[in-house]
Amino acid sequence: MKFSKKEIKKIGIFRALQLGDLLCSIPAMRSLRAAYPNAKIYFIGLPETEAVIKRLSHYLDDFIPFPGYPGLPEQPFDEENFHCFLAKIQAINFDLILQMQGNSNLLNQLIKSFNTRYLAGFCRDRSDQNDCFLSYPDDGPEIQRQLSLVEHLGIPLSGDELEFPLFPADHQHLEQLRLPIGPGAYVCIHPGSKGSWKQWPSIYFACIANYCADLGFKVLLTGSLHEMQLVQHVADLMKTKPIICAGKTTLGSLAVLIKQAAAVISNATEISEIATALDTPSMYISMDKEPFRWGKSDQRLNRIIDWNSHPDFRIVHQEVVSLFGELQLFHKSV
Repeated sequence: MKFSKKEIKKIGIFRALQLGDLLCSIPAMRSLRAAYPNAKIYFIGLPETEAVIKRLSHYLDDFIPFPGYPGLPEQPFDEENFHCFLAKIQAINFDLILQMQGNSNLLNQLIKSFNTRYLAGFCRDRSDQNDCFLSYPDDGPEIQRQLSLVEHLGIPLSGDELEFPLFPADHQHLEQLRLPIGPGAYVCIHPGSKGSWKQWPSIYFACIANYCADLGFKVLLTGSLHEMQLVQHVADLMKTKPIICAGKTTLGSLAVLIKQAAAVISNATEISEIATALDTPSMYISMDKEPFRWGKSDQRLNRIIDWNSHPDFRIVHQEVVSLFGELQLFHKSV
């Protein structure tokens, strides 16, 4: 390894991105923890990801919310909080900061102000950085892109599996909703996504939901509170009445729903990744230009549809039929 266990006592991981991006970095976190079992590892990220970081306490010791920075689009810049943030970062005296967000020169200038012994991460031009930096890969799954940096640092890899730990409180919250469902007897349909341009048409979600209902499954429509209008639109287009869970679940209880579902169908990367992490069969309909970047596809029980390349509902329907056919074969074999 480029850095010995003896000299690395405090590590900071900088990745101030959304939930889907965070989940893809878990295999890299797992490798870091295995390589530096006695180090204190901090995660520096967006404030809204703190609840997820708490689920990863077996890899991460602390969380530092990032208040934004001029030129970074993920959140507005909070100048007052930034000065407090920078003072806190500098006072920790990190031995190693890993910039795992991207190839931005602006990011790398920012982390140079963190008062750390060693810097490593992604960059645009390696000639401008030390040999602990790596040009950000232009292709491949995001999980492998993150692991490429870990491997570049000589750290042994600890697998590429996703994880989403569940807490007793997650199960308790779901039980409090008193939904008329049983494990394996329903399908989760999640029509929402971070941007409206990423949303598959509601009528198509409704048609797939109708097919699931015809197979005898109950249909649960999931989403956040601000996606309620979209979820209701899908419900209105269906032939049968679904169970609407949008706005009722926490992230944790939603994950339990996903865990216990027969299958999950969505066009949201983070929902697809949670399904993969929890070993739930899924169909991810990708509306962006990098369909196979997010999550993992085993082509059997976790499928990905590249809608941009093949905008044909018949293809999606055929894949859904095939997926449920595989589910029947899978259940017969176990």
